[in-house]
Amino acid sequence: MKRLIKIASSIALILFVNGCEYKNKLTKPVKPKYDESIRPIDSSNVKYISDMTQTAFEWQRNDDANAYGYYIYRADMQSQSKFKRIARIKNKYTTHYVDNELEPNTQYLYAFSVRGYNDMESHLSSSIPVQTLPLFNSVSFISAVSSLPKQIKILWRPHDKENVQHYIIERKSPTDTKWKTLKKVEGRYQAEYIDDGLKDNEIFLYRIKAVTFDKIISHPSDIVKAKTKPLPKAATNLKATTHLPKKIELSWNFSKTEDVVSYNIYTSSDNKGRFKLLANIKSSNNAYAHLVNKDGKIMFYKITSIDKDGLETDKSLTPIMGSTLAKPNKPTITLAQIQGEKAILNWISNDDRTVAYNIYKTISEGWGESKKIKIRNITDLRYEDRDITRGVEYKYTIQAVDEFGLVSEETAQTSLTLPKLQEE
Repeated sequence: MKRLIKIASSIALILFVNGCEYKNKLTKPVKPKYDESIRPIDSSNVKYISDMTQTAFEWQRNDDANAYGYYIYRADMQSQSKFKRIARIKNKYTTHYVDNELEPNTQYLYAFSVRGYNDMESHLSSSIPVQTLPLFNSVSFISAVSSLPKQIKILWRPHDKENVQHYIIERKSPTDTKWKTLKKVEGRYQAEYIDDGLKDNEIFLYRIKAVTFDKIISHPSDIVKAKTKPLPKAATNLKATTHLPKKIELSWNFSKTEDVVSYNIYTSSDNKGRFKLLANIKSSNNAYAHLVNKDGKIMFYKITSIDKDGLETDKSLTPIMGSTLAKPNKPTITLAQIQGEKAILNWISNDDRTVAYNIYKTISEGWGESKKIKIRNITDLRYEDRDITRGVEYKYTIQAVDEFGLVSEETAQTSLTLPKLQEE
């Protein structure tokens, strides 16, 4: 009350006011020029009604012959500002005025004067205290749906004020200090918005402001938090064989993510190279055989999980190495000579996997021609060849064979010839 009296008393002590021809078009401060003959307005005859951002006035007109219009003054009680002229009413028969763009829940003082000839004016009326209405609240209910792939869904109850035109959706991360306007959603009865294009496993905070047709923005709603769906967990304990011929078998433990529907298997011949998709298999399987058809081929593998929404495990996984079974080591020939009427070959094995040997016998047929014979399934470390002819060159190589039929490289050729008998 003391504050109201203090501001009201300033009316009689106005030193400077801001003059204006029209609302909110203020000029430089001027000293009022009073005409004592002009009858002031009786403030008790001024009626008003306020909402959050504007106040409408109605008064009884002044029919004095020397009355030409009116001046309207306003002071902000919160800032204890001096009265400022906010409007110049040109026609004395005008009896209504609306002051716009006020602050909600704010106290103002108004005063009126009657405008006379040559911008003279009456003394101001008694002050008229006005209180704008508080800013209205936002929607009464808001929620956010988590665990959606790369998106968050915001739901709210439509506002009960009929003059709500649209909603402002605001968003920030838990580490942000300021809210950012995300979207303007038109229509009072619109009640959802999907924030898409997000990253996986991201957390955001949301709130909503309601906006009326006359651009009044409500208080923010309650704050809700939601999180996008995380990527599915990878399969674990991936293993790749190194002991099988022509293929590499993979095995792994199932992903612990419940909605995994399949696995992608990627492979590369270089652990730092580009991995290509090898296969997509159902989530009910946790094994795969990669047919390579090469001996001693080294390959690297990664396996990712795919969930029902198509989200895939991050591919930056440590690759696992596998390989096909290498060829057995070739044997070493220790003896190659003619004994009597036969060729003798002795050798040693250089690989425990060897179960048999192939011997290749190349027969010289003259004039640069030759014939190669393969002698299979030799299980000893010695071979005696009695099928030789005097004077003919024979060349031998030996090849190791393992239990899977994989064969080693051939040894270097060794040449033997049974000399011809000398004629008597």
